[in-house]
Amino acid sequence: MVADHGSETPLSRVLYTLSVGLALAGLQWWIPLSQIWQAEQLHPVYFWLLIAGGGWWAIATLLVLNYPGSRRLWSRTRSIVGVFGYLTLIPAAAGMFAVRSLNYTTEPLFGGFVLLFILLLVWAADVGAYFAGVRYGRNKLMPAVSPGKTMEGLCGGVALAFVVMMVVAQWIQVPAADYSGFYFTGLLTVVVSVFGDLTESMFKRCAGVKDSGALLPGHGGLLDRIDSLTAALPVFTLAYLWLLL
Repeated sequence: MVADHGSETPLSRVLYTLSVGLALAGLQWWIPLSQIWQAEQLHPVYFWLLIAGGGWWAIATLLVLNYPGSRRLWSRTRSIVGVFGYLTLIPAAAGMFAVRSLNYTTEPLFGGFVLLFILLLVWAADVGAYFAGVRYGRNKLMPAVSPGKTMEGLCGGVALAFVVMMVVAQWIQVPAADYSGFYFTGLLTVVVSVFGDLTESMFKRCAGVKDSGALLPGHGGLLDRIDSLTAALPVFTLAYLWLLL
């Protein structure tokens, strides 16, 4: 995630990746999975990481909505874009760890099912957007950022994700009193995941590259596979915390 792809060296990319990996390893060593939640309270370190992630995605949404004008605020400074990378990857991982550790001592598999639910929402949004966009796409969503995305695709993705939410709500028998919070959290997660995808497209367009990397040939790079999740995970976890209040 750099503004000038050509000015990057392989060593700088390796060091940056290692710094992210060390930060996440240090987080797991410092706060084991069983200590992330205590009496339905999230550990303060995780809480503030998620707050930072939520704040970043609010800023990223504004940057996307105002692109290409917004690029002059950050595109010439590699250090700023490097911070953007940390704010994208570390809170996303913190959200994943927090979700996976939900009710870990009493129901070890519960967090895994919640994590699967988030994945299903993101996948449904992607699949629905693709097929609706191909079949009905006429109106461009944000042509300056991602010319291929359409309003019809967005609606199709949200619709299919909503179907997933209805199926899950019936399967796990969500109480009627919790419907509003359940659907609000799901829909917010889906919409934010779209902006995660658009944000990565914005950075690639500014850098003048088609793929985010070569680690997964034919898939546009590793970040292209997880861009929606990097936004969905911290926002879903923050919404879940809000429901606990």
